[in-house]
Amino acid sequence: MENKRVLLGMSGGVDSSVSALLLKKQGYEVIGATLELYAGSSCCNTNTYIDAKNVCKTIGIPHFIFNYKDEFKKHVIDDFIQCYSNCKTPNPCIECNKYLKFGYMYEKAKELGCNYIATGHYAKTEYSEKYNRWILKKSKAGKKDQSYVLWNTPKQLLEHIIFPLSDFETKEQIREIAKENNLKVANKPDSEDICFIPDGNYKKFLETNSNLKPKQGNIVNKKGEILGTHTGLYNYTIGQRKGLGISNKVPLFVLGFNKQKNELIVGEESELYQTELIVTDINLLLYDQIKDWTPVQIKTRYSSIPSNAKIKQTQDQTQIQVKFDNPQKSITPGQSAVFYIDDILVGGGKII
Repeated sequence: MENKRVLLGMSGGVDSSVSALLLKKQGYEVIGATLELYAGSSCCNTNTYIDAKNVCKTIGIPHFIFNYKDEFKKHVIDDFIQCYSNCKTPNPCIECNKYLKFGYMYEKAKELGCNYIATGHYAKTEYSEKYNRWILKKSKAGKKDQSYVLWNTPKQLLEHIIFPLSDFETKEQIREIAKENNLKVANKPDSEDICFIPDGNYKKFLETNSNLKPKQGNIVNKKGEILGTHTGLYNYTIGQRKGLGISNKVPLFVLGFNKQKNELIVGEESELYQTELIVTDINLLLYDQIKDWTPVQIKTRYSSIPSNAKIKQTQDQTQIQVKFDNPQKSITPGQSAVFYIDDILVGGGKII
């Protein structure tokens, strides 16, 4: 008989709460789990634990809190700081998903005798006869689809992951289910910020939690001509226009960084476009390797519209080359490039 026990990650929000309800109605033996990751963060604080516990009590399932603060610091916080120290812009949700939600949580699930783990992400897993493997797909939620932040999921886990919200198109549908079932979190607002920086001030967080401190340097153009001074390279991102403090006859944008010289490189908008990039730290879900140029759609940011490109692995298979059909703007080192064929996630990597 199939083992239908599932460990569900619960943040105390409406998505994971409704996921618990749906799984139970589908006949799964559900265990709710809230991961304790960072004191005072938006996804693990006293209210979070109370909300998750209350929902589990209402539904009639057990709930546990597991402490992974050290692991979160190692894989998410330290990576976040290291990226900014090296003039890269990280996406901490991607690290958290890989190491915490689909890493340590899966190990915990096995300990508890669960065959599956589940989360309230808007994405979908299914077995594909065409590709003869388990695949990760976009959900039906359009702009709310979260497959982008799941590209780093270990492929061997796909058959053990359930996304109960995969076929819902709107958040309103989820809230309606919560209301109908008397879940008190039905109207709880979404948390949009980085969970460990609830006030959104990542510069203050870096200055408080690392040795990154304001350090003035020159703002230069590509010719090396000095146009002004900056307040510390970590305060800027590729494509930024406001807050440069320099007057010019045409608007100037951040193009890049020279860490050795502590220089911020700026230029005109047309200089922000590029036709190629390389990604490293790759994870392929749809194929074992990509030997020949393969047409895909690519997203270089969570909110970006997919653009057409072709991709190919380097000979040593450690990186992927990307060639865009049309030049793309503000490609940012540290962000993830994620590849799709139609609604199937091919894989992804970190932009260098």
